[in-house]
Formats: sequence, C-alpha cells, structure tokens
Amino acid sequence: MMASFFDQFASPSYLGIPLIAIAIALPWVLYPTPSSRWINNRLITAQEWFINRSTNQLMMPLSMEGHKWALLLTSLMIFLITINMLGLLPYTFTPTTQLSLNMGFAVPLWLATVIIGMRNQPTVALGHLLPEGTPIPLIPVLIIIETISLFIRPLALGVRLTANLTAGHLLIQLIATAVFVLLPMMPTVAILTAAVLFLLTLLEVAVAMIQAYVFVLLLSLYLQENT
Repeated sequence: MMASFFDQFASPSYLGIPLIAIAIALPWVLYPTPSSRWINNRLITAQEWFINRSTNQLMMPLSMEGHKWALLLTSLMIFLITINMLGLLPYTFTPTTQLSLNMGFAVPLWLATVIIGMRNQPTVALGHLLPEGTPIPLIPVLIIIETISLFIRPLALGVRLTANLTAGHLLIQLIATAVFVLLPMMPTVAILTAAVLFLLTLLEVAVAMIQAYVFVLLLSLYLQENT
C-alpha cells in the first residue's frame, strides 16, 4: 500500500523512453499566442495582465542591472505554476516532485547570481560572509557559518518545492483512498471526508501557485544581493 502511494512520483516511461521530457515541454503548447490585433481576446488580456503584475512585483526591489533577468524569472515562474497546476489533474505526472529537476533549476540560477556578484562587486559579495562589527574571535566561525548557509541556498530552494508538492499529493491520495474505503461502510463520514478532500484540493491549487512564486522570489532576492 505504501509503495503504491509513492508510485505516483515515479517518472513514467513508455517503451523504455522517459516521458518527463514531454511533461516538461507540454505547458509551452498550452499558452495562447499573442496576436497582432489592437484588441486581444479575454484570455490573452488576462495572461498579459498576470505577466505584467508578476514582473512588476519581482523586479520592484531590484536595481536596473537586475532587470535584465525579468524575462528569465517571469518565464520560470509561469512555467513552474503551469507544471504544478497540471500535476493536480487526475492521471498526470508532476515533474516538480522530482528533486533532481528542481535542483537543476535552482543550482545554475543561484550560481549565476553568485558569479555576477563576484564579478561586479567582489568586495560587497565577500562582505556578506562577515557581518559588520563582529568580534575578532568569532570571525573564523562566522565566515564558516555564512559560507555553509550560502551553499545551502540552492538545496533549500529545491527541497522546499519538492517537499511541499510531494506532501500535498500524498495527502490528497490518502484522503481520496479513505473516501473510497468509507463509502460502503459509513456514507455520512465518507461525504464529510470528501468535503475535506475538496477543500484540500483548493488549498493545493494555492500551494502550487505560491510555491512557484516563492521559488522565483527567493532567486530575485539572491540576485538583489549581488547587483
């Protein structure tokens, strides 16, 4: 039973070919293409409004140097939101429940922010490792602690996204299994459990969007420190 619960997180394959590439590429097919008309339809208008609002929120604390990342960060957020939302549909696979994929997003982008900081302002970037006014005996210890915390950042990004989505999917499957088991024996309890399942699904929709936003927001904050 426990093995079957975790089977949903295994990467699907067909004839020995992993299908995770299709799951990653599919969201880009679903986005409506902007038209050249002066007045767009409601779907494209809503999409443009969402992109503009998200970009403004992400780029507001950044300097002009960091605004070069606007396209990358906004595209990543929309991509993660779409993958997370599609993963809530029945009989689908959520690629962002794989830690390897999330680390593949987190490590290169985090490393890029660190390299930018070391190249443009090395003194300020290295100054983050030692807070101002630190007593001399604590300097070696604090440098080691700050260095460790710096290298933990990409791991925290990947694990946070993976853990939240994995926990949500497991809860949904556990409660849905309880509904099917209780339905023939205690219909009233099963109906109440189904109501809880519906509320949990709404919560997971919010979590899918919030976690994608938090992932990109933390990357923008790391970029802010180094620009």
